[in-house]
Amino acid sequence: MKNPFKFGTIVEDEFFTDRVTELRYVEQKLNSENHIILISPRRFGKSSLVMKAVKSSGRPFIMLNLQKVVSIQDLASNLLKETFKLYPWEKIKHIMTHFRIIPTISTNPMGDGIDVSFHQSTNGVVALEDAMMTIERVSTPEKRIIVILDEFQEIMSIGKGLDKQLRAIMQLQHNINYVLLGSQESMMTEIFERKQSPFYHFGTLMRLKKIPYEDFHAYITERLEPVLAEQSESVASEILAITKCHPYYTQQLSSQVWELAHYEGVSDRAVEMAVERLTDIHDLDFERLWVGFNKVDRRVLKALCVGEVSLSFSELPTSTTYSAVKRLMKKGFVIREETYEVEDPFFKRWIEKNQL
Repeated sequence: MKNPFKFGTIVEDEFFTDRVTELRYVEQKLNSENHIILISPRRFGKSSLVMKAVKSSGRPFIMLNLQKVVSIQDLASNLLKETFKLYPWEKIKHIMTHFRIIPTISTNPMGDGIDVSFHQSTNGVVALEDAMMTIERVSTPEKRIIVILDEFQEIMSIGKGLDKQLRAIMQLQHNINYVLLGSQESMMTEIFERKQSPFYHFGTLMRLKKIPYEDFHAYITERLEPVLAEQSESVASEILAITKCHPYYTQQLSSQVWELAHYEGVSDRAVEMAVERLTDIHDLDFERLWVGFNKVDRRVLKALCVGEVSLSFSELPTSTTYSAVKRLMKKGFVIREETYEVEDPFFKRWIEKNQL
């Protein structure tokens, strides 16, 4: 029997959890000439949702995580590299004869892929224009390419003025759907909702929330039933009480509970044992994180663990606390739903166990 829970990578097929409404919405937008901006905290399942919608469309796609990009030249080379994965060299080489800056192209000896690079001293904007217009030229109205740029807020740090340069190129393209994903809500909102921004109202803005409790509960119960029988429903409730429906951590905890039940025959206290095990596994990592926080950050994290930080920024006790919460949210340690929460429930348990 295979573990029915999956986390840490893009989730597909039987591992994909619900999101019926959101999936239909993304599919509809992709079936138009509009672009999508999808915002949610890290590990909420943005990529899994988008990939399921994209694959169901049957259209060619390019996916690139901008956290891996270090310069405008690097962005251009990565976009070309992904384009070569879709189309053979024979289809693209005549387009490249019109390039103003010719990249270095080589075959990867470790596989069938093609490596592309621009020298860092070259004009990055020109290289980017050539790369992006290549995608436009190989795309067709019948088989429009979908370009997915993950962690899109990183454009603000890759190169000065990159947002203006990207927008200027994109407005010349007509056969591409862009799906722009981001995990830092304040930065993404600044890029797409501020009137002075080049990307103001660029596409449909969508904020991905946690999976609804009832849907997640049914999903977990069904998959735990073969190993926990009549206890599966109550165990699912225990899991969600700890993870608060966070997609990643719910899958992780459910996976650990399933392994305890299936391989070790544990039924009573399965959830508590799973939490303890996961917390112990990451003990050294959590210790390193804690040492790296300043005193204010530690105080805020402790307060969050005991529920002492309220919902509204305006209700926070001091500007120092306000800054700390914003900083922790930007780094991904804190998220905001109905209230502020420590993002990782196992880190929260570690703090409660070792610091309170």
